[in-house]
Amino acid sequence: WTGDTMELRLSACILLVLCATWSANGGNILVWYTEGSHWINMKPVLETLVDRGHQVTVLVPSSSLYMNANEPSRFRYEPFNVSFSKDAMQDFLEEFLRFSMYEIDYMSYWEIYIRFSEIIKTQMQFSIQYLDGVVKSEVVMKKLKEGNYDLLLADPIYRGSDLVADILGIPLVFSLRFSVAYNWERHCGQMPAPPSFVPGAMSKLTDKMDFSERVWNFLYYALQDIAMSHIFGKVDRYYSDVKGTPTSACELMSKADIWLIRTYWDFEFPRPFLPNFKYVGGIHCRPAKPLPEDLEEFVQSSGDDGIVIFTLGSMIKNVTKEKANMIASGLAQIPQKVLWRYRGEKPATLGANTRIYDWIPQNDLLGHPKTRAFITHGGTNGIYEAIYHGVPMVGIPMFGDQPDNMVHMKAKGAAVILNLNFITTEDLRDTINTVINDKSYKENAMRLSSIHHDRPMSALEEAVFWIEFTLRNKGAKHLRVQAHELTWYQYHSLDVLGFFLTIVLLLIFIFIKTCSFCLHRCCVRKGKTKKKAE
Repeated sequence: WTGDTMELRLSACILLVLCATWSANGGNILVWYTEGSHWINMKPVLETLVDRGHQVTVLVPSSSLYMNANEPSRFRYEPFNVSFSKDAMQDFLEEFLRFSMYEIDYMSYWEIYIRFSEIIKTQMQFSIQYLDGVVKSEVVMKKLKEGNYDLLLADPIYRGSDLVADILGIPLVFSLRFSVAYNWERHCGQMPAPPSFVPGAMSKLTDKMDFSERVWNFLYYALQDIAMSHIFGKVDRYYSDVKGTPTSACELMSKADIWLIRTYWDFEFPRPFLPNFKYVGGIHCRPAKPLPEDLEEFVQSSGDDGIVIFTLGSMIKNVTKEKANMIASGLAQIPQKVLWRYRGEKPATLGANTRIYDWIPQNDLLGHPKTRAFITHGGTNGIYEAIYHGVPMVGIPMFGDQPDNMVHMKAKGAAVILNLNFITTEDLRDTINTVINDKSYKENAMRLSSIHHDRPMSALEEAVFWIEFTLRNKGAKHLRVQAHELTWYQYHSLDVLGFFLTIVLLLIFIFIKTCSFCLHRCCVRKGKTKKKAE
């Protein structure tokens, strides 16, 4: 008994030593706050970092729709106060959804511009108030400075992570899908983006553009630049006020060591990129788990026809009664069983083949062998789960990047797109039947799935690798291109072109002057010869 006890104690000591060594090798990581699907993508990375011995601290605002500092977690939360309520955020979200879902299709371009500018202004106010709760709080900043963090990980959808990383003097890693209209990657990250074949974010264009589309893409880039200048002007003033010296927000953002882009070449069109840009689409994807017994029973009852999964995401809880009845009527006319995530009033036209759920295990259903199609709002997370499992899609995009996402899937032959405001029962029925019965959609979805899985390591492993790479090397400045140090005219070699143009013009000038001089001399000689002859 004594020998066994000594052996157990020795084993425990060895384990403690190993754990201490493991912990000592781990980094101390600070995580910037984020929301919604962005948080869903961030969590698997943080959990994996904890599993690998890193200490993870997440900033959490007092008002948040998705983050909760009081929930059980494997990482530590650092709360901070904000000056607005959760209800205010919810009201803003509902206003934005109402505009995006029901109003935008009936507005002129000018009306859309005015309304969108108002929304961006409100969103910026929220972002600044979030930032106030961190950088203008002596208590919070004191904790952060005393935290001895080795790295800051952030989704830059909410501003300020670059400012705090600069104040703390630590490396910065971004994790993002893309920066919508602000185009941070192109301007601040110096990501090459020739408008001839790289469509602007949210332009709903592909890499195969005709002349008119290239003209529009060129103008679209210019509009993005104007919008970015306007937004960054406000942020520049805020950053300068905090630091006490003139500060460029774009310049601080450009110091990010690694940009983890949450897409991959199964989704993106081929384009040039830089050494510190890493494409890690599908971070949250995983193999399907067995379904709960009641769900599995319903799925199996579909027979050879299989099932269709329908969800408009976590933010869209319901649609108008009229739309719900129209959708339910269309779903009732297909032979497949349908699992519809919907929290509104039960539609009067709901068919016997359709069941409504408050929540469904989306990934597990997409991975089920009886799944035939996925009706989706076009969120990146849902699209990637469909790609992962090789499921063709029917897209009903609502807002943000969703229309652009579905254009990518349509261009790759894995989806058909419908418009919520103009869809009919027949459209929905016929589109679902097309996606299921036309084998090309399934074949293309499987091809994208094959591309997704055919990589040296999983998206999650790669994201964690580059975070740890930045920790090990205390940054990744050796991957930062010299373009950051060039002015816009140097970047485009306009100074070099100006120099060569000057040389050419000078040579032409000398040539003309020489010819003029020679011609003049020749005429003078002829004149003298003629006078002598006379």
